[in-house]
Amino acid sequence: MATDGGRAPGEVVRLALAQIDCALGDVAENARRVRQALAAPTARSADIVVFPELTLTGYSLGHVGEDVSRAVADAEIADLATETDRTAFVVGFAEAGQVHTYNSAVYVEGGRVLHLHRKLYLPNYDIWEERKHFTPGSAMRAFDTGFGRMAILLCSDAWQPALAALAVQDGARVLIVPANSTVRRPDIEEQWRDITRFYARMFQLFVVFVNRVGSEGELHFWGGSHVVDPWGEIIAEAPPNAEHLLTVDIDLKDVRRRRRDIPLVKEARLGLINREVERLLDEGGDL
Repeated sequence: MATDGGRAPGEVVRLALAQIDCALGDVAENARRVRQALAAPTARSADIVVFPELTLTGYSLGHVGEDVSRAVADAEIADLATETDRTAFVVGFAEAGQVHTYNSAVYVEGGRVLHLHRKLYLPNYDIWEERKHFTPGSAMRAFDTGFGRMAILLCSDAWQPALAALAVQDGARVLIVPANSTVRRPDIEEQWRDITRFYARMFQLFVVFVNRVGSEGELHFWGGSHVVDPWGEIIAEAPPNAEHLLTVDIDLKDVRRRRRDIPLVKEARLGLINREVERLLDEGGDL
């Protein structure tokens, strides 16, 4: 549930959803916008600020001539971390690995990177061509923060329910979903709300969806960032098509309360699932 009063450490977490526009291919400008958002009084009062997918580069990298990928240790990431050590945040970027480039997001807390998630499912259909620019990640992990255990799914990762199930069984009580969702499909806003509400209700956790706004050529990003509670109710939502910094308090005790009332998560039967997955793999079920 959303709360307005005092916050008990380790129980109530104040989130800020930074629904911003990005400058395509301009890492320095986008880093400036991140700093500006983090410096806002609303963000400074938050425990965690969440930015959209590929915040530091924009989305349409096929239209960018130069290499805008950055390693985690590069200044654009490292400086953001050390300059904002009083606020935790999640920010997306094109990651320069030793060989490959990844669509990644980092969770930063206490002036250092605590977790790196590399997008696992890269859309490569219709107008989407992420597989041309990025290599898929190879791991799905929840991670500990000073505010509870969480996990990140980047945009189309959230269209694969098995990933959310893995994150929950790995202990996540908050699922963070940075996105670059566009109005390419007329019912996309309804579809995203169906997905986030389903995960929140069935996996009994908080889901934090943060989408960007603005345009890149024929791509128009619609915003609509929102938070869903473990009962599947949207408790806070940003307006569409406009930059907005939305704050909401979530009480992580609600996760345990909900899972105790209806114990869906503890009935996962991972051994059964593992046996059936191994059978499907033996039958040629992997790509």
